[in-house]
Amino acid sequence: MFDVLIIGGGVSGVSCALILGSAHKKAFASDKPIGIIAHQKASSLQDAIFHNAYGIPNGKLGSELLTESTQHLAEIYPHVQQIEDEKVMEVRGEKGNFTVITNKNSYTSKNIVVAIGSSNLFAIEGLMHYIEPHKKSLAEKNRIQLRNTDHKVAEGIYVCGTLAGHRSQLSIAAGSGAAVATDILVLWNDGIETHSHDSIRK
Repeated sequence: MFDVLIIGGGVSGVSCALILGSAHKKAFASDKPIGIIAHQKASSLQDAIFHNAYGIPNGKLGSELLTESTQHLAEIYPHVQQIEDEKVMEVRGEKGNFTVITNKNSYTSKNIVVAIGSSNLFAIEGLMHYIEPHKKSLAEKNRIQLRNTDHKVAEGIYVCGTLAGHRSQLSIAAGSGAAVATDILVLWNDGIETHSHDSIRK
């Protein structure tokens, strides 16, 4: 069983995984299994080029970021299990005991993070009743979001990125995924505020 299973391998999902993975040396996080399901092969990143994203070299292609970010995750946090070429079809259960069913397998997790896009083609059974119109997108785009309060959909269910109601911007998506990860770290730390920083200071 995973402690957290992230659905979606784009900007917000991988950002969430990186923050959670980086906390593995903390006592409260050291034994927490984490997984991330790529979910879909398509991503808006595949058509993107970046000139205005903090920390990203000018002219960087989104398709390169997709590959590099998952390689980065695998190289420095190999304890985060990456599940490729599977699409999530259904979520069952409740906090502490979710079953995530894909087109190939099923997984159990105490918490789930939904980090896929805001397309109205969203079709994960068990989560459909949380869908509402996207509050920050143009009506004619027919985008959706999952009803949430500060990224929390229900007990044990979190959402990040555009599906949380954010606008489509790399830095916003990354921050949204990181915010969810730090909320989960606080949960693991018995409600005491915490985060995971890397530092050159001794």
